[in-house]
Amino acid sequence: MGGFAIGTTEFMAMGLLPQVADGVDVSIPTAGHLISAYALGVVVGAPVLAFLGARLPRRGLLVALMAVYAGSNALSAVSGGYGLLLLARFLSGVPHGAYFGVASLVAASLAPRGREGRAVAMVMIGLSVANVVGVPAVTWMGQHLGWRSAFWAAASLAVLTAILVTACVPAAPGNAEATGRRELRLFAEPQAWLTLLAGAIGFGGMFALYSYIAEVVTEVGGLADGAVPVFLLAFGLGMVAGTYVAGHLADWSVFRSLLGSSLAMALLLLGYAALAAAGWWALVPAFLVAVASSVLVVNLQLRLMTVAGEAQTLGAAMNHSSLNIGNALGAWLGGLVIAAGWGYRAPALVGVGLALAGSAVLALSYLASGRPRRASGRRGARRSPT
Repeated sequence: MGGFAIGTTEFMAMGLLPQVADGVDVSIPTAGHLISAYALGVVVGAPVLAFLGARLPRRGLLVALMAVYAGSNALSAVSGGYGLLLLARFLSGVPHGAYFGVASLVAASLAPRGREGRAVAMVMIGLSVANVVGVPAVTWMGQHLGWRSAFWAAASLAVLTAILVTACVPAAPGNAEATGRRELRLFAEPQAWLTLLAGAIGFGGMFALYSYIAEVVTEVGGLADGAVPVFLLAFGLGMVAGTYVAGHLADWSVFRSLLGSSLAMALLLLGYAALAAAGWWALVPAFLVAVASSVLVVNLQLRLMTVAGEAQTLGAAMNHSSLNIGNALGAWLGGLVIAAGWGYRAPALVGVGLALAGSAVLALSYLASGRPRRASGRRGARRSPT
């Protein structure tokens, strides 16, 4: 439920960007900075909260993080101007990475031995399901009841999550052995840096397109506003499918799955740019871009957990910082090319470049680590970077 609340909050801004821009009287590219502000909140919040919260009781920490989520979404709903809304979106992003990191650790600790990976996947899949149900629903709500109603709905989901965690999750102590020095060892690992960089650049390719999907669908594809939730639904279904497929591909090879999904995303973004004016036909590459991006996300998480060593709390959270740097980078660069007058297809082409750049970082990681060996998907195993 927490993943569902977070996913709905994070992604709904893309589908409501025209309405939000009109509501606070700014241009579409300027409104795109709201997406970047959320992402920057994740980038800042994930390491700071993971660092400070490693020793805290985990159930209480999860409830506190959701309380912040509810309050920041409520602040977004009542914002009277662009500046306050920008701040509220930044604050909304702060608990994101820490929540997923702590929730994943709690889920793994509660699962029977040998099923920890499935438990973590259940936490993560809330993010994908949000794109199937939550985002299209609140996008429709925002279009018909006003964009502020979408933020109130997101705040309500966060409150519901806090109630469910309190009622259903057993007390879970923090890691009494965690120290700041041990967590910071993550940043002494070159492969950790390369993994984070690959996510920050490569995942930005998807967000360069997704951030402006409403404008591409209506302005380039010639479809009505009502088509936007359908495209968001296609993205969501692709994310769920990609999350499912990613686990099987990871058992084959984490590194090959990373590189293959990154290159596939570049090709599919190029295909979307080519079919953007074809109306409903663009649903096909939209779905496939989401599949490739989810395969990339899951395998980045697995690889980062491998190279994190003892810095498990920080490592679990930093993947989300990396991905949201990609979120901010893709939205920012997409806005720049639109503002430059290159049209609404241009962000997809920016995405091609970012996906290829992420592939180059993965190739560098391959060279830096020597010949990768086949990776095991078992939790706790000391695996190679593959």
